Amino acid sequence: MQEIYIAYPFTSSVGPSCCRLYVACCHSNIILSSLYTPGHPLHPHHQATRGARPKLLLLSFDGFRWDYVDRVPTPNFHALMEEGSIVEQVENTYITKTFPDHYTLVTGLHAETHGIVGNEMYDPDLNASFSMETHSAYEPRWWAGAEPLWVTNQKQGGRSGGVMWPGSDVEIGGAYPSRYLPYNASLSFERRVETMVAWLMGERPGEGVRSVQGGVDFGVLYWEEPDESGHNLGPENPLMDAVIADIDDKLGFLRNELRKMGLYESVNLIVTSDHGMTQLSKDKVIELDQYLDRDLYTWVDKSPVVGILPRDGKLEEVYSALVEANPNMVVYRREQIPERLHYRHNNRIMPIIIEAKEGWTITQNRTTGPHMLGNHGYDNTLPSMHPVLVARGPAFRQDYVKSSMRSVDLYPLMCHILSVRPRPNNGSLARVMDLLSEPSPPTHSTPLEGRYQPSFATALGVVLGVVMVTGFLVVIVKQMTLRQLPSRQSEMAQPLLLEELQL
Repeated sequence: MQEIYIAYPFTSSVGPSCCRLYVACCHSNIILSSLYTPGHPLHPHHQATRGARPKLLLLSFDGFRWDYVDRVPTPNFHALMEEGSIVEQVENTYITKTFPDHYTLVTGLHAETHGIVGNEMYDPDLNASFSMETHSAYEPRWWAGAEPLWVTNQKQGGRSGGVMWPGSDVEIGGAYPSRYLPYNASLSFERRVETMVAWLMGERPGEGVRSVQGGVDFGVLYWEEPDESGHNLGPENPLMDAVIADIDDKLGFLRNELRKMGLYESVNLIVTSDHGMTQLSKDKVIELDQYLDRDLYTWVDKSPVVGILPRDGKLEEVYSALVEANPNMVVYRREQIPERLHYRHNNRIMPIIIEAKEGWTITQNRTTGPHMLGNHGYDNTLPSMHPVLVARGPAFRQDYVKSSMRSVDLYPLMCHILSVRPRPNNGSLARVMDLLSEPSPPTHSTPLEGRYQPSFATALGVVLGVVMVTGFLVVIVKQMTLRQLPSRQSEMAQPLLLEELQL
């Protein structure tokens, strides 16, 4: 059986598809196929051919606020800015906590859609509780509301690697990343980087033997700082200067490792975070025990956004007791949560939520803690909650400054760079196309806020492509059948082609 590959333009009106035109002729033993994936122009960073997949590494420094890069000398961050692009203000998803925002980055979905609505959750349908600090975080059922990019990438022929990224060591959709490390907070940043770089090279760390299957083309890498120090010290503490400088040194270590392996110019690197950090004060504490009996409700998650699950029949009593209790917090019934927060349509969001105003802490009683000097989780429009985002590599413009974007838009951008068809998402590639070195028509996706509308040029390309391919197929099949069949067989050639053509 001979297999011939041809390239042709083809677009589906209902979204993306890797269109494979298959024609089987039992007499000619020919298969004609298309390997062209629509919406993936063959730019230098869009090499969709076999064995030449683009490489992308997504790195998160937890709690790295957008303005930290200008607080102390950060030569490595500024080198990336000159070599690539920076976004001054990134509006992350609500609530601005570690697990919800990290899952948003790799799904392009708001928390209400992907289902990781907090670091701690209660699901009334499962009658179960989730905490990032317990084994429940490894149960696939909590993550099943969305498919992360590392899984999608593998489904479309890529190889993914996960080093400590929230969820990357969980079986999601029946799959783990091609390479991953179980979470281990004691593993040094340097060791994490060495592991990821080896995977990008197609090697096993320490062995130096190149894998015949090729290296990872999409990697996610996570580091806990400066979040931990921000909580303990507070972002305004002068001691944070050394923490920020150390993060810059760690970024320098990654850059050097990529250079040593000859990857620096070929890997697309995105350095970002999940959220920022704001200063707290022991004088800005709201004690719920002053307003509400603990027997009337269950407390879910931690300040500054607390879920309140009233006891049966007590919703109105609880809401009435809290709604005007303290001017430094806002109390919502779930259905009253502003639509702009995209934090309403999920049963894991409690019937009542309380949101503290910036810099304030909600607790049941001062004696119960926790007592932190810095925190995050507040309204995602606050600049103090916004993370850093710097990107460089063959896919990105050099020395470019973008004023703002939304974190959900990063997902379709990464899919575009990887030549991966995105899952339905809340993001928009059009809003971030200006970051690319060679802007091109966006990868067809199925955004949750509207469908892609093909242009006239696209429609014309479709018509011409189909006509050309159909004519080519008619000629090939007709010639082969005429050679092998009796004289009357020429009358059967056209009906046979139509029956076997599968679009």
